[in-house]
Amino acid sequence: MHRSTTTLGLAFWMSAATVLAQAPPAPQGLSPTHADLDYAPPEPATGNGHKLDLYLPTGAKPWPVVIWTSGSAWMADTGKRGAGALALRLNPAGYAVAGVSIRSSSQVQFPGQLHDVKAAVRWLRTNAAHYNLDAEHIAIMGDSSGGWAAAMAAVTGDAPEMEGSVGTTGVSSKVQAAVAFYPPTDFLAMDAWAVQRCERPRCHDSADSPESRLVGCAVQSCPDKVQAASPLRYVTAADPPMMILHGNSDPLVPHNQGERLYMALNKACLEAVFISLPKAPHGSWTGFLTDDALREAATMRSTSPAGCSVTNPTPYTPTWQTVIEFLDKHMKRG
Repeated sequence: MHRSTTTLGLAFWMSAATVLAQAPPAPQGLSPTHADLDYAPPEPATGNGHKLDLYLPTGAKPWPVVIWTSGSAWMADTGKRGAGALALRLNPAGYAVAGVSIRSSSQVQFPGQLHDVKAAVRWLRTNAAHYNLDAEHIAIMGDSSGGWAAAMAAVTGDAPEMEGSVGTTGVSSKVQAAVAFYPPTDFLAMDAWAVQRCERPRCHDSADSPESRLVGCAVQSCPDKVQAASPLRYVTAADPPMMILHGNSDPLVPHNQGERLYMALNKACLEAVFISLPKAPHGSWTGFLTDDALREAATMRSTSPAGCSVTNPTPYTPTWQTVIEFLDKHMKRG
């Protein structure tokens, strides 16, 4: 018996999700101070999509918070994965880290994932005093579909129609900074900018692609739904500073996706940084900050609201200090 094209397509993208979620192996990190906290009622009851882990540092309080949510092509509710590696680097710098899981596309379609992220922000803000967190300084980071979640959270703080009613309500879901590793940002253009020509069912335009499953239709057949899931749509002058890192050799999320978001922020005269790594593929977000082979020939460019100034691409080697200095600039009091 031959499997249908739909089944083959789903099998391919499930395999892709496994790559995104499980390989390379999760970097070693700290154990959470508080594990499996419910930031909203579990849905489904046995799912992990509304849970977060807290990694608390020592030293002066209250601590600014950095949310981490990892990529899975929206096919797994495992967003907390990797937060311990981030905490290993950020806790000593005075940052609390919250590893946040959101629901998968099999559990809820967009905008459910964005509603989850916003619910986590609101929960952290509401419970800040209990955990000695700085409610006025919350940032978000993520890779791949987690990078999409970070970007979406950053640009929709002033979009009440995207707020949702998951978990705690009546509290701001605005974040004060965002860092996105290789985020998908315009689903309609992913195949056009892929490093290789796609062959169905391995195309982002396919009905069983992660992006199509997220919005509930083959992306080219429902452009209005797709545009609603694009951070490009929501960029305004009210958005917080953002750092984007993307590899030119990414076979899953084209480099153009991160660049398009940066250019939208650029045109809005916002504070933004774009780090391009010519030899970096998809995944291994920590390698973007530590692996010389991936960082070879990397460049950085930026834009600033001060006179809408622009710094053109210059050679630059990103490190963990790059991220910490970006956060310090926008997240530390005084």
